[in-house]
This record gives sequence, structure tokens and C-alpha cells, in this order.
Amino acid sequence: MALQPERHSQMTEPTERPVDRKLLELLVCPVTKTTLEYDADAKELISRTAKLAYPIRNGIPIMLPDEARKLEG
Repeated sequence: MALQPERHSQMTEPTERPVDRKLLELLVCPVTKTTLEYDADAKELISRTAKLAYPIRNGIPIMLPDEARKLEG
């Protein structure tokens, strides 16, 4: 019996989904209810007022204050 080369499925290596631009227009900071800035390079939504950066994972914004990164300054 010959060994088959290992195949990678989407389950083992998820690809990053793009962020829905229309969704980004609707979202606000859950803490301050102010608009957010989209940082495509960092894959984050920035709330300057709350000084928080909400992560975007696999194209889905994680709008939980406990998951947000605190910004300095």
C-alpha cells in the first residue's frame, strides 16, 4: 500500500475572511457608542474615545471590551 501525501483541509488551516465593509459602517464602540476606525493591517477596530482596539478574527469583529486591547496614551 502506497502512502498518500498529507492533504491540508480548511479545518486545519483556516483562511482569513475579508471584513464586510457595510458591517463596519454600522458598528460603534460598545463602551462609548462612538464611531470606530478600521485598521486593516492590525485587523482591529479602534475606539479613540475608549482607547480600545477590538480584534477582528476570521473576518468577524469581536466587540467585547474584555477582548479589546488597551491603547496607550
